[in-house]
Amino acid sequence: MRAHPVFGDSLIAGVLAMFDLFSTAASAMTVSTSWFLVVGLLLIGPIPFRRYHPLGSSYIILTGGFLQLFTHTTSFDGGGVPVRISDFALAVALYTMVAYVGRRQSLVYALWLVVGSVLWAVFQVRTLEALPLLFVVFVIFAFSWALGEFVGARRAYHSELEQRLKLLETERDQASKLAVGEERSRIARELHDVVAHSVSVMIVHADGALYNIRSNPEQAERAVGTIAETGRLALTEMRRLLGVLRSEDEETQWAPQPDARGVVELAEQSRTAGVPVRLEITGDVDNLPVGVGLGIYRIVQEALTNILKHAGPGTSTLVRLARTDEEVRLEVVDNGFGSPQDVVAVSGGNGLIGMRERAHVLGGSLDAGPNPGGGWRVRAVFPVTAG
Repeated sequence: MRAHPVFGDSLIAGVLAMFDLFSTAASAMTVSTSWFLVVGLLLIGPIPFRRYHPLGSSYIILTGGFLQLFTHTTSFDGGGVPVRISDFALAVALYTMVAYVGRRQSLVYALWLVVGSVLWAVFQVRTLEALPLLFVVFVIFAFSWALGEFVGARRAYHSELEQRLKLLETERDQASKLAVGEERSRIARELHDVVAHSVSVMIVHADGALYNIRSNPEQAERAVGTIAETGRLALTEMRRLLGVLRSEDEETQWAPQPDARGVVELAEQSRTAGVPVRLEITGDVDNLPVGVGLGIYRIVQEALTNILKHAGPGTSTLVRLARTDEEVRLEVVDNGFGSPQDVVAVSGGNGLIGMRERAHVLGGSLDAGPNPGGGWRVRAVFPVTAG
């Protein structure tokens, strides 16, 4: 667990205060107790708050440093050090200014520190010993500046990295929403065509029934039955359509849509393209609901397209389509050896989003992922009962 910044700064302040109190005997400075405590409070007190109020805390510490020049008297004779341990708070303040405020204001602060250090050397030490001491002070301030630059650069880098990650997440979410919206619009157009076709069939059979209702009642009865069956299927497709958004500004195509029987043609096209495809069909898939047949065709089409793009040469594919009384199961399995990057690309692409969305619109489910035996596997289940 990471410690809170205030706790760490408070610990630094406490250590400086403790050593400051016990170092008076080794110091060459004489000062009254009240001024000693006031200056110590100004130097050490703001340290715990420096991260949240860097500018104010740093200048309070600087005020304590200048006040020390006028309240502390130095009798330097080589037997002591004319500084306090709490004076290191000035270096901490310079580091804070560089890391948390900025170079321009930090440069002004550093100039004040230089002026104060020169005044301290001239009016407090007043011997040649001031030169090496002044050099050491400047080295400490230079180290504080360099450390502040390093920490400030890392903070800026992490902040920019976090902003980029948030931007990438936003772009990814937007791209996913756009992909889903586009696929919903495409599915809506296809379902619209299915419903329009069903209504057209119903109108044709209704005209036929009306024409034969007296002369050929049996044929009229068959036409009415066809109307009823087609109407139920159209009603089912219309219910699915209500849950899908459709773009109204795009031109609607009224061409007949493919169905599950078109899977045979897709398999033949893949064989021609160089991917051996073995097709297994169990049960009657010729009279599936039009939306389900269209969904099966599109999913197989997308799966075979992904195999052509991402699987290695010589990949063989199995397309298994099985129908029962209640559902249709579709499975597309290949033994390709694409790289993990290819697998990620397929799993995160818009094609898989579209396949899942299509399956959900039709009331089914879809599962896609790496095959335990190698390659990629797509499984889909569609209900075929009305409703």
